[in-house]
Amino acid sequence: MTAEIKLGLCNPPEPIYLYVNQGEVDGESYVWYKFDISQDKKIPVTQRALTGYLAELRLTTKEFKGKDNLKLDIVVSADELYVVRTGIETNFAKSFLLAASLVQDFSKPLIIVANAGDENTVFCNLYDAASKTKIYREWSRDLDWATIIRDIQILLVGNSSTTPSTPKLSVVPQPVHPQDLRVKNIRTLLDYPLDLVREWLQFQDVDRPSLLYITKINELVKTMCLAWAADKCEYPNHAESSYQNQVVDAVASGADELTAINAWIQQLQTAKTGAG
Repeated sequence: MTAEIKLGLCNPPEPIYLYVNQGEVDGESYVWYKFDISQDKKIPVTQRALTGYLAELRLTTKEFKGKDNLKLDIVVSADELYVVRTGIETNFAKSFLLAASLVQDFSKPLIIVANAGDENTVFCNLYDAASKTKIYREWSRDLDWATIIRDIQILLVGNSSTTPSTPKLSVVPQPVHPQDLRVKNIRTLLDYPLDLVREWLQFQDVDRPSLLYITKINELVKTMCLAWAADKCEYPNHAESSYQNQVVDAVASGADELTAINAWIQQLQTAKTGAG
């Protein structure tokens, strides 16, 4: 049966991403959230459950700390197309996979519930949407997660060229977020220690710059730049004032940030050499 197509103005047919994480924004607690890239802003989702049809299960590569980081994408068809994204090693991913491994008929709707645990962890409960019955499987240390993922994918695919003997994991490479790339390029230019960036991000309760407000990312960039300049200026305030004038103000006027920082570096190095 074909769903009725509504004519007129509408939003672009793009999936709604729900990122699994426990936190708080503006006093509002959440266990998963949407992310507005244009505003670099987390949008808490107050509803803890999502009802729909499991359409696809895939692994998505995201670059983090200089290497590929696997995410589990749970694609759900509902009033809109949703993608619940979580780390492949998280409690949410494993508790979802554990319950989903018992489902034999994915043509029936399911209810995916996000539950807060201790120490910022989030767990998943899965229910049959028609009977409201919880789908539960005992935890075991001997579980083969890769096999569980493949088995679920095979059931979702149904009759296809993928056979049980040669299942393939669906891995979708994702582009690097512009703000993550921005910090990476500046850190590389300054030869700033990666461990210090990681530590700074941990204090913000995130694992990558793109999950921060733009003002916080600007603060990180300034921190890296002034740390580099710490031993380059005779007067303590000179580095910060010159950074404001030659980098911040220049970028505000339309200059390329990386080019402005490089020019600022050259100016400070020349000034130090001259003073020496």
